[in-house]
Amino acid sequence: MDATPGTTPVPDAVPDPAPDPVPDADAAVVAGEAVPSDRVALDRDRILAAALAHIDEQGLAGLTMRRLGHRVGVEAMSLYRYVPGKEELLDGVVELLIGDLRMDPDVLHSPTHGWQDFLQRLAHGVRRVALAHPKAFPLVASRPPEAPWLRPPLRSLEWVDAFLSGLLEEGFSDEAAVAAYRSFTSFLLGTLLLEVSAHGADVGPLDVVDDHLADDVEASRHATVWRLRHDLAHDAAATEFEVALESLLERLTLVRSELG
Repeated sequence: MDATPGTTPVPDAVPDPAPDPVPDADAAVVAGEAVPSDRVALDRDRILAAALAHIDEQGLAGLTMRRLGHRVGVEAMSLYRYVPGKEELLDGVVELLIGDLRMDPDVLHSPTHGWQDFLQRLAHGVRRVALAHPKAFPLVASRPPEAPWLRPPLRSLEWVDAFLSGLLEEGFSDEAAVAAYRSFTSFLLGTLLLEVSAHGADVGPLDVVDDHLADDVEASRHATVWRLRHDLAHDAAATEFEVALESLLERLTLVRSELG
């Protein structure tokens, strides 16, 4: 350890310990031993939870089936029995994140106390998911949604149907409910992706969403989403940008007058 007079000594760097060896199932079989996956209780939920924990700690880029197998103490090939591949694994992680929103006691599925309270609770619930898992949250934006006309972060049929139905109950027209959905999701996604990027998340480049993905059978079970699917699919990005910019300028006008 070297030190310059008048300075605090800096300890010499200690090399990282060598990683544990990858479980060798083939060698175990040849030796007549039980393979690691026979000794470890394994199911899809445990694998997805381990994947999310890995992303939380090390980021998405370092996630591989081999590393995930090592994390749960099994050979990588045993994971494919529960998740057919990495794409399905990432989709499952998104399911977990959406599940966190479903379990949030402050988030409501209908506007019990009015639509403003309903949207406030939903927005803060999504933000809590983002803050709890900042490195995983970009998956909510990049993975294909359950139908091509759904938008992140409200990208599940369940939540979009609850959102639209709730606003319709509060007197919104179809057109107004869809416009609110577009504005609300644009606001949430842009704001939260910026916020998680400040917490170390890699937000780009995001995966390209497959616009041709559609599961009409599942989507048709959610009546409000299905009825409004053509309105939801309409491209209004330019209008939304102008409306958001106009709103921002109006707010800045107020700030100018209040702080001038």
